[in-house]
Amino acid sequence: MATPSAASSPLPSGFAYSREQFRAFVDTCLATAKSLGASDAVAEVSEGVGLSVSVRKGETENIERNRDKSISVTVYVGQRRGNASTSDFSAAALEQTVRAAHDIARFTAEDPAAGLPDEADLADPGSAARDLDLFHPWAIDAEAAIKIAQRCEAAALTVDPRITNSEGAGVSAQQSHFYAGNTRGFGAGYASSRHSLSVAPIASLPGKNGDDMQRDAWYTSMRSPDELAAPEAVGRYAAERALSRLASRKIKTCEVPVLYESALASGLLGAYVQATSGGALYRKSSFLLDSLGQRVLPEHIDVREDPHVPRGKGSAPFDDEGVATRPAQIVDAGVVGSYFLSSYSARKLGMRTTGHAGGSHNLTLTSRRTAPGDDLDAMLAKLGRGLFVIELMGQGINYVTGDYSRGAAGFWVENGKIAFPVHEVTIAGNLREMLQRIVAVGADTYAMGSKTIGSVLIERMKIAGA
Repeated sequence: MATPSAASSPLPSGFAYSREQFRAFVDTCLATAKSLGASDAVAEVSEGVGLSVSVRKGETENIERNRDKSISVTVYVGQRRGNASTSDFSAAALEQTVRAAHDIARFTAEDPAAGLPDEADLADPGSAARDLDLFHPWAIDAEAAIKIAQRCEAAALTVDPRITNSEGAGVSAQQSHFYAGNTRGFGAGYASSRHSLSVAPIASLPGKNGDDMQRDAWYTSMRSPDELAAPEAVGRYAAERALSRLASRKIKTCEVPVLYESALASGLLGAYVQATSGGALYRKSSFLLDSLGQRVLPEHIDVREDPHVPRGKGSAPFDDEGVATRPAQIVDAGVVGSYFLSSYSARKLGMRTTGHAGGSHNLTLTSRRTAPGDDLDAMLAKLGRGLFVIELMGQGINYVTGDYSRGAAGFWVENGKIAFPVHEVTIAGNLREMLQRIVAVGADTYAMGSKTIGSVLIERMKIAGA
């Protein structure tokens, strides 16, 4: 059953501080900053509590409880900025923190782009208090969490005798809340939760040169514990993935179409976000400089952002600066419609903030060519002959040039059908060209964090193999 948002109801006993206490801390810090001569100030206070457990081969390995709290204060003296933080909420510590931020600001060089967002961009009280149903605390103790992890791992280990080992299973239940305010009248906060269950089984196959061992993993993560996948389902699927990779082979170097599994395709969308984010743009460290209004993806590709999806992993009524978030068409028919800008990066670029201080919110990439029946089998048929990638390794991405090189594992596909598993290959290309060469997007959508996307077929990439 859904739990009401903390914006409209008392916080649960799991938190040590109430929303009213947080607001008082922020008001005190802002008043202190003004009394010291600050032209502007912002303060944010937060608290998080949680439980994490892990098991391996049925035995408990770790039980961890966390309780974190912090208050951060940023002070502006004209266009000079200083920041300080503390985990001590006493009156003396708060005053000392504000003074420290003020002293830093006084001796920092002026920055013409520094400052709070314009008042016109800040979320009004109504939109700031929007209930997005993000808070669903999980009243679970360590014993119950361990049993869930054990069920998940046991389900993986019993799928097939070739599942011979496990790197373990884990359960995490996290909840937090915050309140932020500034001297331009903004003040708001909300509570949120994030829970997860994961497992990593190992499959092995006896061979002449020792066991062929393959590991894979799967997880489920949701705002509400009621929406987590069943432990047994997570365990079975992780085991099936590991089994499917047994007897992997190397392939010869070639240039062929590449299909990214939907869970991995979000990385391509993430690379696009990185390249069109304000920080990369004003530093000129992006392969998509001056791309606003330009077609950088195929005409059949759209990217939509909706920050207000109920229970969305990237949902937020306002960004990290208190700027109101709004649904937006990020890419329309392949054309860049909007960058991802904070107030600071917008000023550096001579533009206006887009409400993206802290990142993007619930992005969905779609293709106008996608049909309802374009599941994974249909996408493999479209691939025809090439590589289906289910794992990437390494961080070989140069965001300045767009050069892309990652270790990969997956399956070789012939005549639209999986022929055999593949490992120890490298896929390479250039991100600008890769984005332009997206020929199909599957209907097999998967939400990876705040990004939702189906499997993605790229027309051609270089594969470095044996």
